[in-house]
Amino acid sequence: MSTPTADPKARRLAEREARIVAAARSLAEEQGWEAVTTRRLAEAIGYSQPVLYGHFPGGRAQILTAVALVGIDELTAAMSTPGHGATGPGRVRALVTAYLDFAARHPATYEAMFRLPIGVPFASAETPRPLREAFEAIVDALEALDHPPADPGTAAEVLWAAMHGVVALGQAARVSPENQERRVEELVGRFVR
Repeated sequence: MSTPTADPKARRLAEREARIVAAARSLAEEQGWEAVTTRRLAEAIGYSQPVLYGHFPGGRAQILTAVALVGIDELTAAMSTPGHGATGPGRVRALVTAYLDFAARHPATYEAMFRLPIGVPFASAETPRPLREAFEAIVDALEALDHPPADPGTAAEVLWAAMHGVVALGQAARVSPENQERRVEELVGRFVR
């Protein structure tokens, strides 16, 4: 019995879905999410709109969710391997830096992940694997400290909220870009004793 990835038809469908997601992400990074329409995506990948809806029956909203989940997987990978084996405060600093760097390099993807409405629940039993793993990367970094917080889950929520705040204020040009490193040090200092 063959697995879905070994099945040539399933592989072609998965590759086409990945192309649709990549095209949506590229278009959003270049021109913003307003530019991402099913018509423009169909043109970008060279398929008709019905083919696009065959993969994503929910249309643009479902594609936006797919982009967000791919971005979250990438962010998790960046946060999970920061600092090439750094420990303690260095690991938290590397995690914060990886998070902020990801948001700076992929602003539209970050917007899909955390600012636009997507069809996935956060902080519940139904939270998808990519989101749980991203959150666990933050928890793991805090638990690895010499003096971990008494409640790592809540501390991880606060750290995540603080990182998101730094990103949001930076993207809105509400904080000075030259203070980014000092903001990182201040943020890390709040969690490392």
